[in-house]
Amino acid sequence: MNEHLRPFVDWKWCAGRREGIVLADARWYLDGSSGRDEYLRGHLPGAVFIDLDRWLSGPASPEAGRNPLPDPEVFAEGMRAAGINDADTVVAYDDAGGVIAARLVWMLRSTGHKAAVLQGGMDSHPGRLTDETAPRPRGNFTARAWPAGHLADISDAASGRYVTVDARNRDRFEGKQDPIDPRPGHIPGAVNVPCRGNLDPSGQLLPELRIRTNFERAGINSADNTISYCGSGVTACHNLLMMEHLGMGRGKLFVGGWSQYGQALDRPVETSRGQVRGDSAGSSPSRAG
Repeated sequence: MNEHLRPFVDWKWCAGRREGIVLADARWYLDGSSGRDEYLRGHLPGAVFIDLDRWLSGPASPEAGRNPLPDPEVFAEGMRAAGINDADTVVAYDDAGGVIAARLVWMLRSTGHKAAVLQGGMDSHPGRLTDETAPRPRGNFTARAWPAGHLADISDAASGRYVTVDARNRDRFEGKQDPIDPRPGHIPGAVNVPCRGNLDPSGQLLPELRIRTNFERAGINSADNTISYCGSGVTACHNLLMMEHLGMGRGKLFVGGWSQYGQALDRPVETSRGQVRGDSAGSSPSRAG
């Protein structure tokens, strides 16, 4: 287990190390459906469930966004409660090709822990799912501060000093619709590399050359001066891990994302129709999201 761990691994890799890894089910749904309920209906054998709302997010607010990072001790307690230790290697999965599980993996890797996303998610597992749970002994996971060098704030994202990458689907980036946030559009000057564009229809990663080409078309050859954001700092992690997987380096996460920026009505937004100042682009959100 001492070899360099890339951010994405396949089931064959996991099967050869089954005694040395912790499988983590990180299913979560923006529409409010319960990931825990889905876990209880069926999950990979031996997997523990990690609740994104409880352990991977802090309190939501207009100033911080929908899914700000939690206090490091909250995160550590969630890992301990799931039976995860400092020395464990965590392989996280979901039912969305890894775009949700990426949040847990980014949080672990950014604080120096061994973690990877399972390519293809639960569908990559060759056996049957189980509804049996076997709690692990409480872990010894240690709280560590979030590394400032891996994070960006709203001023960084809007400064123009970085290549700012929006991981949302193109229709939301262009401002054609946004049922979740109060203003449609994106941060002016941002480029769009939808994280779901890293995947084929089955949820497996596309060939690395194709993914690299998608980033290069957006003007990204290195992650060193890059900020990734999405609606609230969840799926943006997939693009960060993908760039690291491709050997492009490690970018920064703007965890507040559009759910924070869109609430800052003094800041301009950009859509496919151009740039709009302030709250003239606003509309009331249909739900909290």
